Amino acid sequence: MLAVAFVGGCGGSGGSDTPERSSDVNMKEAADEADRLIGETLSSVNPPLEWTHDESDSGACPDAQGLGDVTRRAVVMTQVSDGRRGALLGVIERAWKKSGYKITKVNSDKEFPAVYADANDGVLKMNLSVGYKGQFFLEVQTACVDKSAVAQPTTPAKGVDYRGKKVPAPNVHSDFWSSPEPIATH
Repeated sequence: MLAVAFVGGCGGSGGSDTPERSSDVNMKEAADEADRLIGETLSSVNPPLEWTHDESDSGACPDAQGLGDVTRRAVVMTQVSDGRRGALLGVIERAWKKSGYKITKVNSDKEFPAVYADANDGVLKMNLSVGYKGQFFLEVQTACVDKSAVAQPTTPAKGVDYRGKKVPAPNVHSDFWSSPEPIATH
């Protein structure tokens, strides 16, 4: 785990403060932690999901000499039915809470719900959202950290890896997640 303080004004914080160097963490280390978090999040789901990396980006933080941030994205390729989308959001929200991450917002929109969390004291912010055709998108963004070179994610996707290609709509059937039947509660 990264042990750094939040740096305001970058990493999607929405702040207007000028970022200051407050850690020895660099963009590569923050990106590696973001990759680990994506893998940990998506592997917490059972039955397992198929997913792929989506476009990642990195760059300099505005008004912050020597600082930059990184955004990592993953896309769930498993088809999740309308009736099971809330269950999948709940599984991930509980996994994040169990890992000690702070849930910062829940959007309970019927068509495009989402959950947002803060990991590592603001160094990593993440969100899981539902988009077109019920496709799930996971995004992890770092705060401003020391600028460094950043490689593409090295964590393997689960299923077809569409990295560098246009990611299609969800196309993997799951007997559980794709079922139109509501989940039985006891």
